[in-house]
Amino acid sequence: MSSLKYPRLRYLLAGVAMFFLFFALLRAGFYLWSSEVSIADGADAATVLKTLGVGLRFDLRLAILLMLPPAVLLVLPRFNATRTTALRWLMRLWLVFAVTAVALVYIVDFGHYAYLGLRVNASILRFIGDAQISADMVWQTYPVVSIMLGWLVGCVLVIALLFRLERRTLDRRPQPAGFVRSSLALALAVVLGFTGILGRAENINLENPVPLRWSDAFFSGSTQIGALGLNPVVFIWDTWRTPTNRYDLDSVRSHAEQVAAYLGATPEIDEALPRFDRELPVQAHRLAVKRPPNVVFIMLESFGSSVTGMHGNPLDPSPNLDALARDGWFLRNFYVPVTGTAKTVWASITGIPDVSRVESATRNPFIVPQRTVLNAFTGHDKHYAIGGSAGWANMSALISSSIEGITLHEEGEWKSPNVDVWGVSDLDLFKEVDAMLRAQPKDRPFFAIVQTAGNHQPFTIPPDSDGFEVKTLPEEQIQQAGFRSNAQYNAVRLLDYSVGRFIEMAKQSGYYDNTIFVLYGDHNGRISTLPFMPPAYEALNLESLHVPGIIHAPKLIAPRVTEEATSLLDLLPTVAGLLGVEYRNTTMGRDIQLPAPEGERAVPVLLREGTFPLIGVVTRHHLLRMNADGSEASMHEIASKTPLENVAALHPEEFARLSGLARGLHETARLMLYSNKVDAR
Repeated sequence: MSSLKYPRLRYLLAGVAMFFLFFALLRAGFYLWSSEVSIADGADAATVLKTLGVGLRFDLRLAILLMLPPAVLLVLPRFNATRTTALRWLMRLWLVFAVTAVALVYIVDFGHYAYLGLRVNASILRFIGDAQISADMVWQTYPVVSIMLGWLVGCVLVIALLFRLERRTLDRRPQPAGFVRSSLALALAVVLGFTGILGRAENINLENPVPLRWSDAFFSGSTQIGALGLNPVVFIWDTWRTPTNRYDLDSVRSHAEQVAAYLGATPEIDEALPRFDRELPVQAHRLAVKRPPNVVFIMLESFGSSVTGMHGNPLDPSPNLDALARDGWFLRNFYVPVTGTAKTVWASITGIPDVSRVESATRNPFIVPQRTVLNAFTGHDKHYAIGGSAGWANMSALISSSIEGITLHEEGEWKSPNVDVWGVSDLDLFKEVDAMLRAQPKDRPFFAIVQTAGNHQPFTIPPDSDGFEVKTLPEEQIQQAGFRSNAQYNAVRLLDYSVGRFIEMAKQSGYYDNTIFVLYGDHNGRISTLPFMPPAYEALNLESLHVPGIIHAPKLIAPRVTEEATSLLDLLPTVAGLLGVEYRNTTMGRDIQLPAPEGERAVPVLLREGTFPLIGVVTRHHLLRMNADGSEASMHEIASKTPLENVAALHPEEFARLSGLARGLHETARLMLYSNKVDAR
């Protein structure tokens, strides 16, 4: 075989180039097929290209890091991979592992983004605890066999190219290059490798070089654009290796006065775990009724405001919910504090935003049982109904241990057959819940929580759905209304239809007139685009948190529209106020019928999860957002046509007020996850 100058160096450089090209192609695929951002659709070209450039630098970093083990095995002075067969095979095994593992991470990343609208990070580990349910959902939603075949074929091709590169370089006899030239070539390779891993080529402080960080991808302020600049493998590593403290006591104490005023509490800041407890008496606005009304909470799976007619969706997919809103209290600016089903279950029961950094709070065995306002409803029989398993995300532990006297109804109890991984259909769930409530003793009110699941991949439409008719519309029309597919559109319609049927059943069963129905989305599903809503909802990532909020009891309360910002955290205190329940509130929820002491009502939100969260508070008019450490704070007008514009300088007093609330409420929420535990005094 012919000779070659610098064969090992050529092999390493070519290997880096091959990996980099592989990652660049995957990045292009993400931009073209997964991302909501498109220059063709009006996104700023310079911003998108700059963000993609950041991403390519992360790709180069990963490519270099993957070739470092081969580099070590090749530069050993005497026994190295060019002379020792065992080391050559060790190098090959590393490359096989690296290619297959990294390719699998990219597949998971594509699916994770399609599912949650977030690039994969260390929080993906939370799904390991529910491996069977997660695997079933993936199997029923995605063409797993085709994906795995594609993964296998792609890996074989890349590995074959790397092995071919090995034969064309390392198997050739090296030409003498001289000590000086070899040393210069090695030094140049080290400098280039260091620069590539660092991700920067200018303004480098050699005494303390600052590498390219994940936050550099979010320079634009847009979560969707920032996603274009992340590398999933690097981001998992960044979020996994960063330690997270439970809470920052100094920050809690420094914001205690403002948070206490917000909650109407007298803080106990000298306690080991500061507390913000307050006693709520019977309210003057309680309902004038002889018998306490029943209460039914209905959690609407993946049901954001954008899929409802009440918020302007042009396809009118939710006529039943729209009617309930017209005849009840319509909370127009209603938010869940953070996206995710288990996190909504946690917040709705405890009144605390689930601001856990890695996994959902329901999965943390050290913070249950929790105190809950629900336990003040001592005269009500309590039921929790879910069509599938409450073991998902370990929700059953929170429900059963925290709610006194609760009866949990789940998979295995229902007479109806399971239709997919999420258990029985929502319509069948409502039918069985109606039968259960109809059989309740007439002299005792009930408090039931119904958790739906049908509006979720794989978007199953059971054949026997009481006359529900599937509609098929042109893809362009579907996407302009915010839906990603006809399957998602019809799943939303079916959930709305099922709620309508449940209300009909309640009327026929005789408990409708004396029941308060509270309906809310747990988060928004994946959307395409929302031209019918203010651009802030997409640009500022509010669309995932803005959900319908309805309190419906036309025989008990008069219709009204609440324009102020309200939160999922507020539902239990508000219902307690209506029913004249005295209770001790140890968390963050507030009765929306009581005046907000902070002025314009503000509610906490978590705009980006994980190790590096983006926190905020939202009012009717503004969103204040910042990093969790308080840096890079900005304020935005929700009704603006240019919502990314920072208007903090135009409203300095409001900016200061909301900045303190955002930081204080976030750190206090982190503390409350632990201080609200039943024995945490």
